Amino acid sequence: MVHLSRIYFRKYGKFVDNLRLFVRGGSGGMGLPRLGGRGGDGGDVWVVATKDMTLKKIKDKYPEKRFTAETGVNSSVRALKGEKGKNAEIFAPVGITVTTDDGRVLGELNTEGVRVRVAKGGAGGSFHSRFEPTKGWSRHIRLDLKLIADMGLVGFPNAGKSSLLTAISNAKPEIANYAFTTLRPEIGKVMYSDHKQISIADLPGLIEGAHMNKGMGHKFLKHVERTKQLLFVVDVCGFQLATSTPFRSAFVAVQLLTKELELYKKELLLKPALLVVNKMDLPEADDKLEELKEQLQNPGDFSALLPDDMIPNRYLTFKHVVPVSANTGFGVDLLKSCIRESLDEEAVMATKEDHKVRLKTLRLSLPVTETQTMSV
Repeated sequence: MVHLSRIYFRKYGKFVDNLRLFVRGGSGGMGLPRLGGRGGDGGDVWVVATKDMTLKKIKDKYPEKRFTAETGVNSSVRALKGEKGKNAEIFAPVGITVTTDDGRVLGELNTEGVRVRVAKGGAGGSFHSRFEPTKGWSRHIRLDLKLIADMGLVGFPNAGKSSLLTAISNAKPEIANYAFTTLRPEIGKVMYSDHKQISIADLPGLIEGAHMNKGMGHKFLKHVERTKQLLFVVDVCGFQLATSTPFRSAFVAVQLLTKELELYKKELLLKPALLVVNKMDLPEADDKLEELKEQLQNPGDFSALLPDDMIPNRYLTFKHVVPVSANTGFGVDLLKSCIRESLDEEAVMATKEDHKVRLKTLRLSLPVTETQTMSV
């Protein structure tokens, strides 16, 4: 009987798929009453879809998460009409939904170059306002990476991803005994007794060199970015893509998948990951599983099995390693439990983090005496 192996080697980093920011438009410039001069309008704050940008990069570069546009230029004798204040631009990844704190959608960044104004600058002082300027808009916004699924199946062709999705969900993807079965994402829903639903995406099979856009390449890897967590799937007995390509053991497959993700965008490896060891109904599967588990415990000792240029900079570890047979149903219920547990843990952590951010924001907005009272 094969039992679940749980491996914990490191504390997981955070893959950022939601970011809360404070934005403020610039105030308008002062008007000039004696000459009827009009102050310049304050700058606006824009969110701009930009290639090769991530939410984590924004968070790291701007730890205060505050963006304020510049004030409009005052009217003067030399320039009766003051210049508009400089805009503030927040460069965000493609695939972002911009919302207010209460969930109202301000815009979608579906293609590179799309811009969404999130805070308008104040009007410059003029005759109609007695030459007094107005302040710019200020509010909190959220940048949400649009996810296609809670979990994304990551594996080489013919690892049994489509069969696995059928075994654990209501999806009915095309299944055949040839390598490239899945050509587009297939989404399945895993149903639980308490009516909880978890979405799983069967993504097009990855091939070596995907980070250089070979095979489905970047189309596959772009879909990986749109899932909360990763579900690696490997054939316990290894695989050979074609007669002209080398045989890859389960351990080598895991590391090659890791390296492909790393070379495309290393932040993907910050996502929590589970490993499914499939096809446990095959002969010698138990022995192969034990060998894989031993190799995963000390992956550096087996780096000689990998091509020199495909050794990961950091070996990925897994919250759960689950042996299954999508063909017979062995281990499927255990896998469902592990998926639920992993996503629930992440949700709890996200809620705690959001609570800390909100509490910090509240404290900053209160007078010192009230803040001291809250700390007691």
